[in-house]
Amino acid sequence: MIEDVINKFPEQFTYEPEIHNGEHLPKAHAYIVAGMGGSALAAELLRARDSEREILIHRGYGLPRVSESVLKRSVFIAISYSGNTEETLDAFIKAHAQGMSVAVIASGGKLIELAQEHEVPYIQIPNTGIQPRHANGFVLKALMKLMGDEDGLTDVGTLIALLDPSRYQEEGKALAVKLKGKVPVIYASAENGAIAYNWKIKFNESAKIPAFHNVFSELNHNEMTGFDIIDSTKPLSNVFHFIFLTDENDHPRIVKRMELTKQLYTDRGLSVEAVKVEGESAWHGVFASLVLADWTAYYCALQYGTEPEQVPMVEEFKKMME
Repeated sequence: MIEDVINKFPEQFTYEPEIHNGEHLPKAHAYIVAGMGGSALAAELLRARDSEREILIHRGYGLPRVSESVLKRSVFIAISYSGNTEETLDAFIKAHAQGMSVAVIASGGKLIELAQEHEVPYIQIPNTGIQPRHANGFVLKALMKLMGDEDGLTDVGTLIALLDPSRYQEEGKALAVKLKGKVPVIYASAENGAIAYNWKIKFNESAKIPAFHNVFSELNHNEMTGFDIIDSTKPLSNVFHFIFLTDENDHPRIVKRMELTKQLYTDRGLSVEAVKVEGESAWHGVFASLVLADWTAYYCALQYGTEPEQVPMVEEFKKMME
């Protein structure tokens, strides 16, 4: 049951990742992380919070279009929760063939087999049967371990005690009621863009509904003008419900931009919601927000009668690609 998955999420931070073939893992400050879908979500969150390392995220086949010097100074980390993601396998093979320093994070599958075959560093995360979007704790700790981020591992370890998913269940249920018949659009600062993106993915995969996200202040230069409603466009705009992820640590001008944008949208009759990103630590705030997103998407699924855990359309598409 997905309720159990959400309630048990903090247990992921008790996990102690083990690096196999660690003697082949160089120390680095630059990383290219290859991953698709839910497997890359933790890397997005880490990039937003890690100021010590250069992290480039690659979502696709082959290698990213960067200079040879960037490839040479970077450790290439391939992440696939299943270990069988087509694009990530292709990226790993290309990186290894080019002589890059490579490492792997997966629960099993072909990617672990390749790591063992080529004797490259790898971490085999627990295969608990959950969907990749719910495995951010496992993947984040594995990434931190490969990057030698001991301070980060200590910080997220506190979430075992700090994070209580039951605190956010009723809030998620209430938000889902407000979203009935609406398309969620999640707005955040650029620094919290990865959190907004995670919210979007949870609505897509758990609730099986369209959802979108964007960041400040870019959206003030383009997207918001799409909601400058007149009578002929009102039916288009009224289908959306805007969720502003507010954070007291955001730049003061971003805070002001959010407040003014909410005012402009409200004045035009749009549905607007403010949800705080807050906690006793930076990582607590991140995952408290994402647990709230999980509950909201779950109750949206119940409202619509959609299946909240599996992703049958993704599986259908994979078979079509064979």
